[in-house]
Amino acid sequence: MIEIRQFPARDDNYAVLIHDTASGATASIDAPEEDAILDALEETGWRLTDIFVTHHHYDHVEAVAALKERFGVRVVASAHDAERGRVPLVDRGVVDGEHVFLGATRIDVIAVPGHTLGHVAYHIPSAHALFAGDTLFALGCGRLFEGTAGEMWASLKKLRALPSETLVYCGHEYTQGNARFALTVEPGNAALAARARAVEAARDEGLPTVPSKLVEEIVTNPFLRADVTSVKAALGMLDASDEAVFAEIRERKNRF
Repeated sequence: MIEIRQFPARDDNYAVLIHDTASGATASIDAPEEDAILDALEETGWRLTDIFVTHHHYDHVEAVAALKERFGVRVVASAHDAERGRVPLVDRGVVDGEHVFLGATRIDVIAVPGHTLGHVAYHIPSAHALFAGDTLFALGCGRLFEGTAGEMWASLKKLRALPSETLVYCGHEYTQGNARFALTVEPGNAALAARARAVEAARDEGLPTVPSKLVEEIVTNPFLRADVTSVKAALGMLDASDEAVFAEIRERKNRF
């Protein structure tokens, strides 16, 4: 049995604790802010044993060193980032297809380069949960700071292929802005329009829009829909490759 606790950190980050109830092991997905994580640990009574890092950006690793000093945690990150010293104090570097365990709970590592070259996501099949970092957002995807459009499109297709009931936990509350952009790509998508209204209402009440269901992302997130004929038609790119369409959507979002 896995329990998941999501809570805000920094300005617009989300931090997440995952807790294996049988063993008592608890992992933080990334470490964006020490105080927020300590407060959540105090509220739950859990003790931190692990940090699973998605990528090296500062707002995801700032508290790694402090938490390791305090709790003696195991730090897991991509081998790419570990070998280059981009994530501090890594105990285990992982690659695509490997598994890590939290107690007896298996967590699958998925390499998702694009936002950064060493980005990984963590998928817990038994909990139907994906921790996507800054690769896949609710109604969006991360900027291409290091990887190519082709790499990011391939990464997103990997995540899109997971079971549709998967809950997607991402690193930031960006959904409202993402929804407004998505409507410029697919103004005729009724499911998207309904979701955008729900997102606006939730944010007006100060409620989180994360996690989202993967099935919702598949039908409303333009970055997962670059191979959909209606999207290509809306962009005037019916004869373009899926990768080229994705690159165009990403570039439009950069300018939005």
